[in-house]
Amino acid sequence: MSQDKKSKPTLIADALKSFLRARGLDVKIERAQVLVHWAQLVGPQIAEVTAPRTVTEDGTLFVGVRTHGWMQELSMRERELLARINADPERPPIRRIRWELLR
Repeated sequence: MSQDKKSKPTLIADALKSFLRARGLDVKIERAQVLVHWAQLVGPQIAEVTAPRTVTEDGTLFVGVRTHGWMQELSMRERELLARINADPERPPIRRIRWELLR
């Protein structure tokens, strides 16, 4: 086998990034990073009584909450929490949070 052109191999990270972008999955993955970083975004007290579940394509974040009292508190603080979550301009925004009682 002869190789006419000497080219550098593509890094796996770059190939994966291109693959995900081509299939429109990059935005979904970026948005889902909220689930991974939930505790850092909301702080330990809120993280202890909540469990992020999923993010929809329209930017709705579903979060399980341990008690009705916490659900009320977090509902009242939703704007503040959205501001923290959306502080990273590189990540697609979360538009709303839906609180669900954990069972």
